[in-house]
Amino acid sequence: MFRNEPFTDFTVAAFRAAFQNALNEVDQAIRAGKLHAEPIVAGKPLTTSTVITSVDPSSNAPIGKVYFAGEQETEAALKSMSTGLKNWAGTPYQRRAEIIRNCGALLRQRRLYLAALMVREAGKPWKEADADVCEAIDFCEYYADEMLRLGPPRRTQDVMGEDNVYLYQGRGIAAVIAPWNFPLAIACGMVCATLVTGNPTILKPSEQTNLIGAELARTLLQAGVPADAFAYLPGHGEVVGKKLVDDVRVDVICFTGSKAVGLEILARGAAVAPGQHNIKRVVAEMGGKNAIIIDEDADLDEAIKGVIYSAFGFSGQKCSACSRVIAVGSAYDTFIARLCDAAADIIVGPASDSSVLVGPVINQEAQDRILATIAAAETRDKLAFKGKTPTQGFFVPPTIFRDVKSDSPLWQKEIFGPVLACAKAETFDEAIQMAVASEYKLTGGLYSRSPANIAKAREEFKVGNLYINRGCTGAIVCRQPFGGFGMSGVGSKAGGPDYLLQFLEPRSISENTMRRGFAPELPS
Repeated sequence: MFRNEPFTDFTVAAFRAAFQNALNEVDQAIRAGKLHAEPIVAGKPLTTSTVITSVDPSSNAPIGKVYFAGEQETEAALKSMSTGLKNWAGTPYQRRAEIIRNCGALLRQRRLYLAALMVREAGKPWKEADADVCEAIDFCEYYADEMLRLGPPRRTQDVMGEDNVYLYQGRGIAAVIAPWNFPLAIACGMVCATLVTGNPTILKPSEQTNLIGAELARTLLQAGVPADAFAYLPGHGEVVGKKLVDDVRVDVICFTGSKAVGLEILARGAAVAPGQHNIKRVVAEMGGKNAIIIDEDADLDEAIKGVIYSAFGFSGQKCSACSRVIAVGSAYDTFIARLCDAAADIIVGPASDSSVLVGPVINQEAQDRILATIAAAETRDKLAFKGKTPTQGFFVPPTIFRDVKSDSPLWQKEIFGPVLACAKAETFDEAIQMAVASEYKLTGGLYSRSPANIAKAREEFKVGNLYINRGCTGAIVCRQPFGGFGMSGVGSKAGGPDYLLQFLEPRSISENTMRRGFAPELPS
């Protein structure tokens, strides 16, 4: 029976000490110049002429060297996957599931080190980094279980004189294009899903988190994935990503990232080029503009905690993050005042500090963009709170605006940072209408003690993941399958019972068994 990997309880001194030791281990590796990433093709690491330095967002200090793949390495990876396609697709599903389960076991053995590396390369605070590794392990175990469920051929009907079975096969070569905000969990989930279903897979990680991606790549190969069934290609999206999306040999594209890039991939994937034998399957998760509703019956203590964490945890760099709050009637002014008081207590600082909730954003580009967004909003929207940040590193202050109009960019556009827009609704019905009046349909939340309002929200607050009386982030594999609709993406929910089906082709085989004997075997 599937069980989720338990999170580390950092209130326990021994666990805090163990994680600090892991951070020390990572820091020693950084000082010794041991952290590196390079393309892995046919099981072999490759050095290239394009080299970048991975940096710690909390300090902008270098932490490791990354060799970027180009067109030559991408072509070599595609040839390797083409060579291994038949063998990996023909590997019994039980063996593929075993390999993916092995990957989860290996990640579990190194979970503290991997989380500590994430603190350094992605700027994830302790709890967030730990949860990221746990989710990666969960994906391995859950998808292995799911493949054992889907793998056996099934009889469709019992008909005299006829044998009818229904079964699945892989779609072909898969390209996985992963994000930086969940650099292990999402990459691992997408790759394990494509691999366990029999699709040789190329992983192209985010350009910001190549070191973590390399750890996953090495772990997959160590777990038993054949060298010609998996390749790892750190590199520029405009080079590696473009070739993978456009190449006729790629049958499945699995992407998590921005709406703009996701829509481009969907458009390019829909084009059929000469020599292409399959229609590409594109699975794309593209973001959200998520709202939490606070009604007049809400427990404001719980609502404050849920909104603070959902909006500002990991600096709001989650597609599920709360970026809009809608408070109803008399709850509005009281809630805003208490929310700003609570925000003043948020600890902002380096992700390596165990007390920090809001660490850095991922890089200088993100910092500049979000700070410019805040500055522009201050000229037209009403600033309610703005925090303070360290001077070193890529930090953005937790920021709250109130009385935000529905036509404001703050209300409409995904910011992907610690910026929260608040507005008042006169009635609960109006609050729901305001919440769903977005092109995104990913997550949403409600704080209420009214059975009638809870029932109405269940029916009318239509988003992919609705959370009632809890924050709108932190979906757990199997328990809360994750994914949305509208402009939040296309595809089934990650960590849910439909997810693997996207990477499988169903087949039906019928045999007339009313034959009269068998033909003799002829020599070949």
